[in-house]
Amino acid sequence: MIFLRSSRGRIWAVVAVVVALIATFPLSIAFSLLGLKDMGATARSLRGPVWWGGAEELAIGNVRLGTVNVFLDPFHLLIAQAQVELIRVNGRPDDLLGAVVVGPGVRGLERVTGSVPLASTLGSLPITRAQFEKFSVRFSGGRCIEAEGRVRATVAPSFSGLDLANGLSGDARCDGEALLIPLASQSGQERMDLRIRGSGTYEALMRIRTNDPVLSGALATSGFQAVNGEQVLRISGTL
Repeated sequence: MIFLRSSRGRIWAVVAVVVALIATFPLSIAFSLLGLKDMGATARSLRGPVWWGGAEELAIGNVRLGTVNVFLDPFHLLIAQAQVELIRVNGRPDDLLGAVVVGPGVRGLERVTGSVPLASTLGSLPITRAQFEKFSVRFSGGRCIEAEGRVRATVAPSFSGLDLANGLSGDARCDGEALLIPLASQSGQERMDLRIRGSGTYEALMRIRTNDPVLSGALATSGFQAVNGEQVLRISGTL
């Protein structure tokens, strides 16, 4: 019995040490080990332990999320996945909740709700901000396998005559290998299809139906072309 108690004591001592090491594991090191840097995640600074830390001026690719609290969900580690919660709740318009998911052959976003600035992120498209509502997407082997949630894009007031006071909105879904976010204005006269691949490359097609020659001329100076009675702009790039 003495030997058994001693063995148990040693086991619990090892467990305590392991738990202590995990609990204080630096977020800055975990960013690389969890594969977040491979997804293009960068930050000006990372502070605190992986279980509850903070990232200053966090960005994923060219999408800037700002300063957020970061929390690693331990339960997803049991299924060989890392789910890193991103939290910023200050009662302001830029509040953000959601998670980045990374696992063997799988990466994506989970339950993102909040507002993200997109000015200059989508090239010459006049999209300044995106509002997400329970938005999720997962890629496996570079292929979109799951996508849902609503997205609303705020459009810069660059052209008079457009019905874009309420922006463009639509529900995300997978379309072949790509994530498709089909967006439309309240009138349906303005539409944009945004396709994003697992590599981070995107293709955007914006279509505006108008008979106004003044508006058509203004759109033409911004790269739109007349196609089948619509003004069309095609953009591609990398997020």
